[in-house]
Amino acid sequence: MEQVKAVFNGSFDSLDNIQVSPLSRAYTFSDSVYEVVPFYNSSPIAYENHIERLQKSASALSMKINLDMISNEIKKLIALCESKAGYVYYQVTRGQDLIRSHMHSNDMEIETFGYVLAHTFETKSLKTMICEDLRWGRCDIKSTSLLGNVLSMNKAREKGCDEVIMHNNNILTEAGASNLFFVKDDDICTPALSNNILPGITRQILIDTLLNIDIKVYEKDFTLDDLKLASSAWLTSSTKGIAPIEKIINLDCNLSLNNDKYLIAKKVFDSNFFN
Repeated sequence: MEQVKAVFNGSFDSLDNIQVSPLSRAYTFSDSVYEVVPFYNSSPIAYENHIERLQKSASALSMKINLDMISNEIKKLIALCESKAGYVYYQVTRGQDLIRSHMHSNDMEIETFGYVLAHTFETKSLKTMICEDLRWGRCDIKSTSLLGNVLSMNKAREKGCDEVIMHNNNILTEAGASNLFFVKDDDICTPALSNNILPGITRQILIDTLLNIDIKVYEKDFTLDDLKLASSAWLTSSTKGIAPIEKIINLDCNLSLNNDKYLIAKKVFDSNFFN
């Protein structure tokens, strides 16, 4: 197996050789934020959007980060990848404690870590499951605090599913690692952004791309009952692109993989995303 190229605190090496302290606050408190930056033809996709979101996530945790250094490391990881298509995972942690403590020192040295993987952006239809949203109240921060996602997605995996669709008291939020879109009454719909939803980069690319051809995406609070009436649904993320949902195992609905609005969205997105 090809060695995975990685970087830790400015030093590039193979992933196998990188060692992180067990007192890193990423381990003990999930006190860290991250980005997944896709690239195609060796060029990062929506790069400035990802960097801006990383900055917002770090600022929400009152972490001061060096964006120029981070940007250089992400671009170098892409250059080191033997494939022209893939993604970079990049994580910024508050630092290492001398001993585990909820209250951190104000003079900790930021810890950075990233790696690059080849990835084939193939369209795959998904089987999903509805579940209650178990996550914390600031899902708009792209933090590594993902235990709610992990619990729900592994329960779904046990039932033969690829993803989950979450809700808070019947109000749809998002998927376990993606944003949700669906077609109802020939309108494309997606839950409105809030503290319970990550502002997905791919989500926004799709909304903007559709608007350019005069197709409006309706953003508001939608319910499970709205999703029951959907004629098509799909998920978006940096690694999935647009992935159609073929079945929701615990919701009575009839989803088509050949819906006109989905096919238009898929076509214009791919032409914009993979150019």
